[in-house]
Amino acid sequence: MTLGQNQQAFARDLVKLLQRAFELGYEVRMGELLRTPEQQTIYIQTGRSKTMNSMHLKKCAADLHFFKDGQLCYPQELGGFWETLSPSINRWGGNFRSFKDEPHFERQC
Repeated sequence: MTLGQNQQAFARDLVKLLQRAFELGYEVRMGELLRTPEQQTIYIQTGRSKTMNSMHLKKCAADLHFFKDGQLCYPQELGGFWETLSPSINRWGGNFRSFKDEPHFERQC
C-alpha cells in the first residue's frame, strides 16, 4: 500500500471515529495532524515525543481532544474502537506501553 493510500484509509477511519464519538455524546477538538521534522525534533528535546518516526510526519496520525459535559476526557472506549477499525495497523496512544499519549490516534504506514 502506498503512503497516499494509507493516508486515505487513515482519513476514512478517522471519520468513523469522529462519528462514533458524536454518537456517544462527545464533542471533539482537533489537535495536530501534520508535523514538520523540525517540530518533531523540538518535541523530542522537550520530552513530548520519543521518536523521529512519528506518524504525524506522514499525515497518518491525529491528536484529538474529547469533551463530555464540558470536561476534557480521553475515553478508553474510543481508543478501543479506533483499534478495531483496522486491527494491527491502527494504534491508540493510550495503549502505548512506554509513553502514554491519550490524544493520539495513528495508522502505522
